[in-house]
Formats: sequence, structure tokens, C-alpha cells
Amino acid sequence: MSEPPRCAWATGARRLDVEYHDTEWGVPERRPVRLFELLELEGAQAGLSWSTILAKREGYRAAFAGFDPVQVAAFTEADVDRCVADPGIVRHRGKIEATVANARAWLELDDPVGLLWGAVDGTPVRNRPAAGNDVPSSDERSAGMSRELRRRGFRFVGPTICYAFMQACGLVNDHVTSWFRHPEVEALA
Repeated sequence: MSEPPRCAWATGARRLDVEYHDTEWGVPERRPVRLFELLELEGAQAGLSWSTILAKREGYRAAFAGFDPVQVAAFTEADVDRCVADPGIVRHRGKIEATVANARAWLELDDPVGLLWGAVDGTPVRNRPAAGNDVPSSDERSAGMSRELRRRGFRFVGPTICYAFMQACGLVNDHVTSWFRHPEVEALA
């Protein structure tokens, strides 16, 4: 039995990657803690494969208090050291420190969900790619999001990271049109 059509990155991938693709990636997300989590995981992924981060997601959730920005913003140097020693996450001090700094910046936002979704005027962008090579790695929206987040003190939020975040949270729907859930996800707003 052949696999149903999926985006190139999820075709023939590990079960965890396929499950993520089929149930989460590209589905519009508006819950603040979930958006913060995905923004931080995309930043942690910089220079690595998404599969690596996805396999460590539960470790990240444990290390970063379920990505509750209030709790993460209160992390001390001892908490950073604890995370650096944690084999359940990628132990990159700069990325760990950025997560703490980003939680503090997040708490300074009046409406983080509105700010992030404002990059697409509150409505998912539907690119309808026919093939995986039709998908950009960044665009003017992700560049604008990156500039605004950096202006507000966020780190590890370059245009490519922001675009991956936008894809993950459904701000941009880059699922190939032949994907079996494409019509269902397109109907979500």
C-alpha cells in the first residue's frame, strides 16, 4: 500500500515526522503558549534538522516549563546551566539564553498573538504549491516579522526561522495541494 500524498519533507520520513506533518504542521494555531513554543523550537532548529528538534520536543517542554513564558522569563543563570546540561534538548547555550530572553520579550508584548498573526493580516496565506520545490524559505512577510521581533528584543528570529514558524503555525499554508488533508486545513482560519 502506498503512502498518501504529502509534502516532500514528510514523504518516507520517520513516523514522528509524518504524524507532525499530518496533524500539526500548517494548521492555524492561535494559542499563545503554543505559538511561543513553536517560535522557540524553530529557533532551536537553526542549523539542525527539524527531525532532531521534533524528537527532542518533550525534552524541551520539560526543560522549559511547558513553554510557559512567565516561568521561562523567571529562569536564572542556574536554570540556564541546568538546560545546558540536559541531554533531552540541544545544549547550545546561546539558543537556551535566547529562549529566556525571548520569554521576557514576549511578556512585554501587549498582544503577542495579534503581533504574530498581523504578519498575514490575521488570515492564513494559502500558497497552494504543486511541489516541494515551489516553497520558499522566506518571504517579505517573514522578513517583516523578523525585523519587528528583533526590534522588540527577540533573538534567533531571522527571516528563515520566522518563515518556518509561519508554516508550522498555519500563518502560511505550504502543504502541497495533493495532500489528503489540504482542503480541510484550507478551510480553517
